[in-house]
Parts: sequence; structure tokens; C-alpha cells
Amino acid sequence: MRRIGIALLLACAGTAVAQPVARPAAAGADFQLSGTATQGGMMTGIAPVGTVALKLDEQLVPVDADGRFLIAFDRDAAPTARLIARLPDARTVERSLTVASRAWRIERIDAPMRPTKSTEAFLALRKPELDAIAAARDVVTDAQGWRQRFIWPRIGRISGLFGSQRIYQGTAGAYHGGVDVAGATGLPVVAPADGVVILAAVDKPFTLEGHLLMIDHGHGLNSAFLHLSRIDVKPGDHVTQGQRIGAIGATGRATGPHLHWGMKWNDARIDPLLIAGPMPNGL
Repeated sequence: MRRIGIALLLACAGTAVAQPVARPAAAGADFQLSGTATQGGMMTGIAPVGTVALKLDEQLVPVDADGRFLIAFDRDAAPTARLIARLPDARTVERSLTVASRAWRIERIDAPMRPTKSTEAFLALRKPELDAIAAARDVVTDAQGWRQRFIWPRIGRISGLFGSQRIYQGTAGAYHGGVDVAGATGLPVVAPADGVVILAAVDKPFTLEGHLLMIDHGHGLNSAFLHLSRIDVKPGDHVTQGQRIGAIGATGRATGPHLHWGMKWNDARIDPLLIAGPMPNGL
């Protein structure tokens, strides 16, 4: 796994956490959790004192020296999950979580699904792009933005919701993996939280995402900003919350200028609206 800056704790088998040092006074023998377990949502917490490894089901979860950690739930997460902390004497502390389901916006279309591009020429273009995205998500950085309260990268009208999906004569299309914010080409986009740039498609836009920018916020949490008209940062840059990172555009596969903001925690796609909260000013 590649690194940028000072590497965070690696989620290696059996040694997923650092030795606790300055832990919060409230930390004890059980989990301290904040947030709601819901599909597309995120929670933060403090692990039991002495935790040497932590898992959410089968997913290793990094834990910082102060015991703090982050977990999140995919759009299609199962109704239950389990946190398991392993202590130095091999004992475990477990917490069962009930993951609330959500009602997604489903649109049923009385027409067959249009075939997707699968020509050899398209696939030849697409493979290196997908490889670059996967490699970026493998990067571990020293980012600590996951600890912050996220802000919206652009204030505007929400024109597309996370999780929405079309059903074509009974055949489900891919669901929308982010939130769309309407806006004119050139309007600035800012970092929703501190992070490290892990991908910036500046010179050549990707076939679907256009000028794509990805920022790691630490602990497996990252943001992707699609269809940008301009990118103002480069891979390896540390960015701070509110810093200008690019501008709205319509590059790639887009029907008009807008910002698509997607978020993932490891392999789980999560809803930026739950992370940043309601759009300011009631937009």
C-alpha cells in the first residue's frame, strides 16, 4: 500500500491500532459511540481501553492512539453489524449494532435499459482510469479530516440524491453514488474537510468522471469530486477545510454543469448529505 506524508496506522492483521496514550477521560471498558447506524451513514467512537485490534464485522478498523475510530455503512448495508475489539489478554469486547434501513428514491421506467458501452475501444480507455481510482483509494495518508464536522464543498440546489435508482422494466440500473449540486461552470469548489489529494485528473479528463479530484480524509474515508472544469491542487497536497480545490464543470459524462460529490469508507459508499448535514440556507 502506497503512502503520502506520514503514514497513518496500517490495518495489519492483529496489529490494527497503536498503543493508547492520551485517551479521553470518558474512555472505559466499553465502546463510546457517536452518530447513527444507518445505511449510507457514518459513526465515530472511542474503543475500549487497551484495544489492540478492532473490526466491524470482517473489516479491520484503524484506531488512533487516543482510542478514536471511524466506521460507516454502505448504501445496501445489512440490518445488523458487530463491532469487535480485541484486548491484550485475547479477551474481546463486542457491540451489536442495528443498522437502520432507508427509503431510496426509486423511479420505474416502462422502457428497456439502454445498453452500456462495452466496445473494446471504450474498455481500453476505461481500464487504466479504474486502475488509477483503485490505486488512489489504496493510499494511506496522515489526514485527520475524518475527525472534523464536514461542510458542503459547494452551496447550491441539490439536484441529485445519493442512493436514487431507476428500474427499467424490472431491471435495476446502477444507483446514484453521490450528491449532485447544481451550479454554473467556474463556480468554486472547496474542501469539505482537511485531507490529502490522492488523485487529480488534470491533464486528461476521465471518460465518465471528467476532471476527477479525490481527497483522502484519513481512516479509509475519501471524497471524490466529478465533472470539474478546473482542478487547483495536485496529488500529495495537504488541503484544509474550506480551501478552494477546483471549480464546477460539465466534463466527462454530464448533461450540464454541476458538482457530483461522492464519498466512500473503504468499499462502502456513503451519503455526503448525512455527513455534511442539510444544505445551508435551505437550498
